[in-house]
Amino acid sequence: MAAAKSNTNWFAIGISIAVVVVLVAIGGLVVFLNNQATSPGAVPSASKNFDPEAGSISKGDGKDTVAVFLDFQCPACKAFEDQFGAQLEEKAASGEITLVNHPIAILDRFSQGTEYSSRSAGAAFCVAESDADLYFDYAKVLFENQPTENTAGLTTDQLAEFAKQVGADDDVVSCITDETYRKFGAAQAKQNDIKGTPTVEINGERLDLQNQADMKKLTDLLS
Repeated sequence: MAAAKSNTNWFAIGISIAVVVVLVAIGGLVVFLNNQATSPGAVPSASKNFDPEAGSISKGDGKDTVAVFLDFQCPACKAFEDQFGAQLEEKAASGEITLVNHPIAILDRFSQGTEYSSRSAGAAFCVAESDADLYFDYAKVLFENQPTENTAGLTTDQLAEFAKQVGADDDVVSCITDETYRKFGAAQAKQNDIKGTPTVEINGERLDLQNQADMKKLTDLLS
């Protein structure tokens, strides 16, 4: 009886150890998958006026900095671009401000599973890595051709074709079609704690675009 009892105890211990091993393995897999989901993926290389660490593309060298965090799927971002884009670029070109764009991805849920926000932001980073000035031309084209929310959005091949139209070279086209920086826009949104777009900052101060006083700060700067 004692031997039988001992065998039973060892069997129970063995089962317990096996369960623990399985649970640890599952926990490790969950951590791995979570890390994969939140990983920024490939990171672009720095170039003139493009800082991949900040995810920013700049134009101009004025003392006042206007930073715009945008999602190419976002209708409000297109409205902001339509209303203020030309003025911002003119002020940057004349050296009155420094314009900084941050393409991000927070609206993938509105593209029927194709992750258009991530793909378009990634395409923009491909262009910016090659030529920051060309990025601003490309951004305008993306907004001019912005897909309606809750559609599949532009295809990756269309994103590449638009890049060619603004003068991007074959390396940029390959970067886009390979979706090299597909994850980078979502990582930038998280890094900068962006919950909605457009998000606008003047000299580091985040504006409330629904607040009349904050909007006056922007319009005064552009007047």
